[in-house]
Amino acid sequence: MMFRALALFLLLLINDSIAAGDEDVVIAVNQSFTDNHISRSFARRIFTMKAREWPDGSPVIVFVLPDRSPHHLTFAKEILETFPYKLRSVWDRQVYSGTGQAPREVATIDQMMTNIANTPGAIGYLPREKVDGIKIRFVEVR
Repeated sequence: MMFRALALFLLLLINDSIAAGDEDVVIAVNQSFTDNHISRSFARRIFTMKAREWPDGSPVIVFVLPDRSPHHLTFAKEILETFPYKLRSVWDRQVYSGTGQAPREVATIDQMMTNIANTPGAIGYLPREKVDGIKIRFVEVR
């Protein structure tokens, strides 16, 4: 019985990872950000919490999903070209040394959508089909 439960859990985990990997994950921003693209290096600085302001001087509010989320894995690998454990390492070092903070973690895609839509200066990532183009826009990474 225990073997069946473990096998089912692994099957669901693998299936969930494959499903998220098939989705096109994009960087999503609040409508207050007006540029259509950002550089990959600037995106890395934002998501490693090193860039705290947008080019216009307004604060950047960073939202992320849990480390084990398939969307987080896809985002880190495909957009930032890094691994989630490296992001976590940077965040933990900043928090524990008192030199910075970690991004705001949300539990679900729906929470990510709500927070980005309702927070000026917000940035996160979503499956492309979740970006409405009105309150939430996506930016291209170059």
